[in-house]
Amino acid sequence: MRLSEFRRAVSDEFGAAYGRVLTGDLVIAELSDRTADEALRQGVSAREVWLALCRASGVPESRWHGVGLPSPRP
Repeated sequence: MRLSEFRRAVSDEFGAAYGRVLTGDLVIAELSDRTADEALRQGVSAREVWLALCRASGVPESRWHGVGLPSPRP
């Protein structure tokens, strides 16, 4: 997962404004008590951060995979 895909997935799942608040403020134990933004800045993969954010936020597992990808072109 690329960082742009992570950002798109967060926006799609949580909305743009709330997604920014969530990634900047929610401290996630699974990420060594860091926020998603801190973990990304410190080199944790976007995929690992996305999955940790999903688990911490109660996102159903059915929505964890395949998000953040652009829609196929016709």
